Amino acid sequence: MPREVERPRRLHRTDWMALLSGVLFIVLGILIVTRSITHWLVLTGVMVLGLAFAGLVAIIARVVRGK
Repeated sequence: MPREVERPRRLHRTDWMALLSGVLFIVLGILIVTRSITHWLVLTGVMVLGLAFAGLVAIIARVVRGK
């Protein structure tokens, strides 16, 4: 008979920088494929602002966690 051992549930903290950066690049890829963004300057600006926003959210999340 196998013994049932209750293991504590391990949860990973959300890596907000990676999550938001991934979503940003997926959205930018969709916008490029559908030709909604055609000028490289607009693409670069949106990318820089999106990464800055993701970094800001990651910093705020780290401060809130107390790490």
